[in-house]
Formats: sequence, C-alpha cells, structure tokens
Amino acid sequence: MIQALTDLIRMSGLAHLTYKEIIMIIIACIFLYLAIKKGYEPYLLIPIAFGILLVNLPLAGLMTLPTESEPGGLIYYLYQGTNLGIYPPLIFLCLGAATDFGPLIANPKTLLLGGAAQFGIFAAFFGALALGMTPQEAASVGIIGGADGPTAIYLTTKLANHLLSVIALAAYSYMALVPLIQPPIMRLLTTEKERQTVMKQMRVVSKNERILFPIVTTIFVSLVVPSATALVGMLMLGNLIRESGQVPKLTETLQNAMMYTITVILGVTVGAKANGELFLSLTTIKIIVLGLFAFSIGTAAGVLMGKLMYKLTNGKVNPLIGAAGVSAVPMAARVVQKEGIKYNPSNYLLMHAMGPNVAGVIGSAVAAGVLLAFFG
Repeated sequence: MIQALTDLIRMSGLAHLTYKEIIMIIIACIFLYLAIKKGYEPYLLIPIAFGILLVNLPLAGLMTLPTESEPGGLIYYLYQGTNLGIYPPLIFLCLGAATDFGPLIANPKTLLLGGAAQFGIFAAFFGALALGMTPQEAASVGIIGGADGPTAIYLTTKLANHLLSVIALAAYSYMALVPLIQPPIMRLLTTEKERQTVMKQMRVVSKNERILFPIVTTIFVSLVVPSATALVGMLMLGNLIRESGQVPKLTETLQNAMMYTITVILGVTVGAKANGELFLSLTTIKIIVLGLFAFSIGTAAGVLMGKLMYKLTNGKVNPLIGAAGVSAVPMAARVVQKEGIKYNPSNYLLMHAMGPNVAGVIGSAVAAGVLLAFFG
C-alpha cells in the first residue's frame, strides 16, 4: 500500500512541479482576477491566462510535439493556426464586419491622426534596438504601440515567435489600460481652450462610398505594401460584407459567433507559449517598459498632430481626437468623448474620434507590413 501511494505521488504533477511553474500559475491566476473581477479585456485575457495555467501544469502535455509513435498535445495542434498566422487575419475579417468606416470617409483628413499615432511603434523599435534586441525582436515589441492585439500577434509570430506570449499580454494589457494611460497625456499636451473645441456635425456618407472604400483601400495598400495584404485585405473583406447589405446572416455570424470562437482559441494558444524560462526574465521587463513607452508616444504623437490641425483649421479640429489614432477600437474614442465632455458638456466627440480610431487599425496593419517587409 505504501509503495502504491509512493508511486502515485511520484507519477503525479505535484512531484514534478518547479518553482518557475508555481510562479507562472500564480501569474495566470492574477490575470484571471484582473479579467474577471476588474474587467480588463476579459474576452481575450481569460483564455490567455487559462492557456498560461494549462501549459504550466506538469505532465499535462498539452503543448507536446508529435513523434513517430505519439501524437502531439491538443494545444500544440490548435497553436498551428497562430504559428502560421491564420487566426489574426480571421480576427481582422470579423473586426471589419463590425467596423463603421463612415466617420473616416466623411472626414478623410483624420487619416493623418491615425498615421501620426503609429509614430510610437517606430520610437519603441529604435528604443528596443538600443537595449540590445535584434531587429526582429525590436519590430515585434514596437508594434505594441499600435494598440492592436491581433496585429501584434501576427507580426510577432512572423518575426520573434519566442516573445509571443509576453508581447500579446503587454499589448492587450495596455489596451485595457487606455482610460488610465491616455487622459494625463491628453491634458498635458492641450490647453483648456483646445479641449473645449466643438466640431461640426459630419456629412452623411453614401452607400456607394461605403462599398467603394474597402475595395479601393485593399487595392491601394496591397500595391504599396504587399506584406500588409493579409491583415488589411481581411479587414476590408469583412467591411465589404457588412456594407453590401446582401448577407446580413453572414455579417451577424462574423460579428459574434466567429469572432468569439477565434478569440478563445487564439487566446489559449498564445497563453500556452508562456513558459517560465522566458516570462521570468529581464527581457519581459524590457518589453513591458517599451510597450508602455510605445503606447504613450503614439498617444502623444496623435494629440500633437491634432494640435497642428487645430492651428491649420483655425480651431475647427479638437486636438483630443488625435489620441484615438492608436487603434484600440472603440475604447480610445470613448476616452476622447469622456475627456471632451469634462471641459464642455455639449461637446460630443465620439463620432469624430472614430475617424482616427479606425484609421489607426489600418495604420497599425500597414506599419506591421512595413516591418515585416524589412525584417521578415
């Protein structure tokens, strides 16, 4: 009996549990707490955190590679969709079906705000190089500044797969912290008079414009930056499906069932790459710091471009909407709306902020394409 109990304990996961796995399990539980109790990006943070939990349970073998005699683990096979860059474009397909590009079409100059906000990506890229990272690692870290989780995952799987879990967690964590990070920067760089600026109502966008936009954007971006086609093409296909008005059931499926299904699988597989050897290292600290730097610089660059447009238009553009250029749809636009109302109760900036917000989605995908073309 004693021998049987001894053998049972020896073959259990408890006997093989290392201190690093214990720490990672604790970290997973902390992320679950933040997602469930605090509501920080719960749709993705819950599956990512549970993926971290699963992969750090000894002997479970969920990420085991296949051999000639044994099949691989469950999550190993699911992970191939992440590893091959399949899930992020599918997320973009679903995102396109849920996105209204009307505010951007109605006010095309807000594309400049979305473009300016991508400056944080390249600022963090050079910062990462200065800290000794390879160009591929630096590009993957820099993309956190785009505040677009699927784009960060897509680029990292192509350039620095070993950093995937840390970069994904940093990207989604900072997206969740938009309401805390952005307002101080917005107030620091604008005057009270500028924050009170009321913008006039946008024109109505025709159906023909809405249908032509995804087609023209796909052709233009693909010709200029071919490596961005996978993300931008899927984003625009989803939007074309939405705006065509011919397949409402397909649109509904993309916006809901398919989006949530892919998000769960993507989250679990990304979390399953979080092993203690990488996570508990100096590299993780560098990525967290550089990610915050990238996000802050991107916000600042968008606001400063907004200030320039404010000057050039004689006070017709509220600089606050520039902060929405860092993607993070629609959270960044809501933060702009909240800040605008604080200083002028009749100031409704939400739809004006959605222009640079959706432009930021396109901008981050294009930036990822540029980095992939240079370092892929």
